Amino acid sequence: QVQLVESGGGLVQPGGSLRLSCVVSGLSFRAYSMRWYRQAPGKEREWVGSISPFGATAEYPDSMKGRFTIARDNARNTVYLQMNSLKPEDTARYFCNTVSAPEYWGQGTQVTVSS
Repeated sequence: QVQLVESGGGLVQPGGSLRLSCVVSGLSFRAYSMRWYRQAPGKEREWVGSISPFGATAEYPDSMKGRFTIARDNARNTVYLQMNSLKPEDTARYFCNTVSAPEYWGQGTQVTVSS
């Protein structure tokens, strides 16, 4: 059974930082690229970034370049999302996802940016 468990979300003030984690079990983690997405209430799901199987390549939408960084530790079956200079508009539920067929998703972790 494949499981993805995100953690690390919470309430943070504007300008603050958070690091999200996603632990994956039940599949060969190092075989797959991983993605992060987010979804705010009433909005469509938004791609946050991707990382290749061994972490050599990471890609981000232009709106998040320079603030968000994805990394992975294949020994721990974990992918991370480091978020800096957080803004209220970053408030959303953040999900990790396997680039596989079928795709697998976690339950997400809530990030709230507010003073």
